Amino acid sequence: MKIALIGASGFVGSALLKEAAARGHSVTAIVRNPGKIAEAKGVSAVKADVTDAATLTALLKGHDVVVSAFNGGWGDPDIYAKHIAGSKAIAAAAKAAGVRLIEIGGAGSLHAPDGSQLVDSPEFPAAYKDGARAARDALTALQQGDWKDWTLVSPPITLAPGQRTGRYRLGADNPVFDAKGECHISVEDFAVAVLDEAETQKHSGKRFTVGD
Repeated sequence: MKIALIGASGFVGSALLKEAAARGHSVTAIVRNPGKIAEAKGVSAVKADVTDAATLTALLKGHDVVVSAFNGGWGDPDIYAKHIAGSKAIAAAAKAAGVRLIEIGGAGSLHAPDGSQLVDSPEFPAAYKDGARAARDALTALQQGDWKDWTLVSPPITLAPGQRTGRYRLGADNPVFDAKGECHISVEDFAVAVLDEAETQKHSGKRFTVGD
């Protein structure tokens, strides 16, 4: 496949880039600083402002899928507005280019057993609340739109470096817990789940989540 990967130098993006390249896909890594992308077979780095929908549309044309690991910037006091603006532009560009979108969302929009969303819990870390709210509202915008050639993948509550086992369990709107009541996965296996979705297209117009 020909994959456009937005945010390829970040924590999740770099894992997605490694997994996609290992599968033999051709990847256009769309980043702010191409120098952060190591040379690899099938990988080309392109500098772009993802909030510029017109320029991004031209860049995305000809790809089979765009995977967006865009983030408004943890620690940025304006993360909410920046994440919403970027997510809106990316979705508009993918739609205009006629390219399927897989967006990496957040765990905050997942539902607790009582139906509430995790981001609204008083236990949700304050430092991540604005970013999680933005990711939640970006998902709502996709769900309420008339364009359905998208998939949003919410990570589990805990996403950390680990081993690539190639195994994961799928969920929809609720966190995937293990027998110990924990919700986690390695970023390596998260990348496996996302690339599996890119290849099989099982969740068009839907959100899904994973856990190990």
